[in-house]
Amino acid sequence: MHVTGEPSQSGPAPRQPFGDDDRDLSRFLSFTHEEWGRLRASTPLPLSEEELSALRGINERISLAEVAEIYLPLSRLLNLYVVATQGLHAGSTAFLGASAKKVPYVIGIAGSVAVGKSTTARILQTLLARWPNHPKVDLITTDGFLLPNRVLEERGLLRRKGFPESYDQLGLVRFLARVKAGDPEAAAPVYSHQSYDIVPGEYELVRQPDIVIVEGLNVLQTGDPDPSRPSRMFVSDYFDFSIYVEAAEADVKEWFFQRFRRLRETVFTDPNSYFHRYAALSETEALEFAAEVWRDINGRNLRENILPTRERAHLILEKGKDHRVERVRLRKL
Repeated sequence: MHVTGEPSQSGPAPRQPFGDDDRDLSRFLSFTHEEWGRLRASTPLPLSEEELSALRGINERISLAEVAEIYLPLSRLLNLYVVATQGLHAGSTAFLGASAKKVPYVIGIAGSVAVGKSTTARILQTLLARWPNHPKVDLITTDGFLLPNRVLEERGLLRRKGFPESYDQLGLVRFLARVKAGDPEAAAPVYSHQSYDIVPGEYELVRQPDIVIVEGLNVLQTGDPDPSRPSRMFVSDYFDFSIYVEAAEADVKEWFFQRFRRLRETVFTDPNSYFHRYAALSETEALEFAAEVWRDINGRNLRENILPTRERAHLILEKGKDHRVERVRLRKL
């Protein structure tokens, strides 16, 4: 805190709350890239360059060095948390005299479109599965709980796809409730990025894994998008740990443009793709369309719904312009 003027003769000026020197009052511990990397300790890196290449998203530039310095320490921390939580479940079961059920540890990952949360989820899934005490790690994206396009059209929500009201929130909560109840099987709908819609009759089955990672735009949100049906439970109520992947909006917007250009050259060229029509656009027309999508949908959703949930996360990964994680913020226990 900076104080101007002469000091009081009767003692130091009273401290004001939440000043520059009140970092101890923050809910988070803050680490630079290098400081966090040292928390890897002696944990070996169980990932090859070839394996990492298969995990990277479009236009992601993550290196093996960053996996070792950022994601490996994070997997070590999560491994400690998983073991501790399993001990708590065993203690509760013994106290209640109940029959033991295998209850998965659930991790939520949130962040904007194009920020790299899917790559983060895939890397963590791979690293966590290679710890000896939790070999089965499932990854579920909330895309499967988007309402079908026909329903979105009926409700006038097709251009708000990705906003909270475009999801089957109740279905997602019920799915996670079954997972955390230790049910033998829980089914999640399947979403096709090619058809841009839910695949009728197809489900991804979760059968009592050790860990479940749930990745999506709005997984940390509280509040029901339908005010006429107030929810008592939220998706994040079922998380044991949550991660928010963050970057400056200008950087995420540029990454979105880069990804859109890349998709035009690859996925959109498939005649069966919902977005095939955009492959034939000129460069100027394509950029104008991408700018409109960012302005009206992705950027707006980020500012109104996604970013406000950041401080609810247990851990925040702050990325720089080059996609590299520059700072890690870990919520104090």
